[in-house]
Amino acid sequence: MIINQEIFSNKEKAMFALRQLYASHGFSMYRMSKFEEFELYASNMDFLDSGQIITFTDTDGMLMALKPDVTLSIVKNNRHIGNRIIKLYYNENIYRVSPKTHYFKEIMQVGLECLGAVDSACISEVLLLAAESLQVLSDEPKLDVSNLDILTQLLESCSLSRDAEEQITECISSKNAHGLKRVCREVDLGPARAELLNALVTTYGDPEEVIPQLEQAFLETPIFSSEEKSAFAKSIGALREIVEAFREAGLEEMLNIDFSVVGDLKYYNGIIFKGFAAGVPDGVISGGQYDKLMKSMKRTSKAIGFGVYIDSLGKLSKFDGEEVEIK
Repeated sequence: MIINQEIFSNKEKAMFALRQLYASHGFSMYRMSKFEEFELYASNMDFLDSGQIITFTDTDGMLMALKPDVTLSIVKNNRHIGNRIIKLYYNENIYRVSPKTHYFKEIMQVGLECLGAVDSACISEVLLLAAESLQVLSDEPKLDVSNLDILTQLLESCSLSRDAEEQITECISSKNAHGLKRVCREVDLGPARAELLNALVTTYGDPEEVIPQLEQAFLETPIFSSEEKSAFAKSIGALREIVEAFREAGLEEMLNIDFSVVGDLKYYNGIIFKGFAAGVPDGVISGGQYDKLMKSMKRTSKAIGFGVYIDSLGKLSKFDGEEVEIK
């Protein structure tokens, strides 16, 4: 049904366009209440962008919270998945402290999640949908992709303290090569592993250039066992599969490899990514695999998803005068 486009703002038009995109790929709409039991968020506070949550006491004395996140609710309410793949999308308002105003704000968010027997084909589908979502929103989109398993495997081989790992991760996230070298000196990390960590800071951009550099750095070094090299080869191979999927879809120009895309190592693993739109300094899409979160919530299945932060997109003039089709 096509209706008068003057009724809707450009952000609402973008929201409808994304919903139609996800539905056309077999994703079902997930709806939730505006609030959940506070314990759900208290138990996974590190997963949230902010520890500040609006709470209230229900009539039965239960402490409740206005939802600051949708993913946790989806995981909570899908307990018995088995060998299936559950494909869901959502269009919800979440309640978070705005980084600009530092006040609580109701934020429009659209996103999708895949839970269950997630395989490489499912991962590629989710990343392609993230790329198509960016195309809906911007004329010059970019998707930065990383494989967190490479960093995790490298850190495990270094046998560092938790504090040192966090410092190194922060340096990689901020592309702080100088700070990274300082931390490596302080923990007396050997030059070979320090150089590999530095490679994750300095090696980024076109996958056709980056992936061969990664293979040379991680697979030809003598410091790793054959088992460790096999693990690195598998992680690099996962990036190659995504590049091939983007090439087949004609979207390879959108793709960058960038290891500064880092999630919390307690919750995220594998492929993680961030999407950017022209003229917007911060990412408008953020997502990745979160098998570790599933495990922390006593789920045995895998998961991957992303959120689209429409409120960060400004005026969205791309939707001026467009018709709106409601499905």
